[in-house]
Amino acid sequence: MSIWFQPVTLDQVRGLSIGMAKHIGIEFTEIGDDFIRARMPVDERTRQPFGILHGGASVVLAETLGSTGAALAIDHARYRCVGQEINANHIRAIQAGFVIGTARPVHLGRRSHVWEIRIVDEQDRLVCISRITMAILDIA
Repeated sequence: MSIWFQPVTLDQVRGLSIGMAKHIGIEFTEIGDDFIRARMPVDERTRQPFGILHGGASVVLAETLGSTGAALAIDHARYRCVGQEINANHIRAIQAGFVIGTARPVHLGRRSHVWEIRIVDEQDRLVCISRITMAILDIA
């Protein structure tokens, strides 16, 4: 059973990649019944001065996935969602290639969502694990 408020296609989700996400090359790659996935290049846009993936770039990927997932799971005629808190544990350094993030809900409540985002390298090794809390607000 799908968690999305209404049916959604990958092409529709790809149309949501704007602003910072688009600038650093985040690309949505898959949407399932209970997850959303995207990849991000590790290149001059996302590396820090020591030549490894910038932790902030990982957080941008995590927030993009978690907030997009939350937005797809609510009725936009009645609610909007905004980020309340995000954290990230950086596990492995990566210098090149792509990282792949997968967001799944831990909690889908009436007033809040909690999403876990696992970011792995191309060999499926954990690079970062993040959690975002989204507030679900009434449209005023």
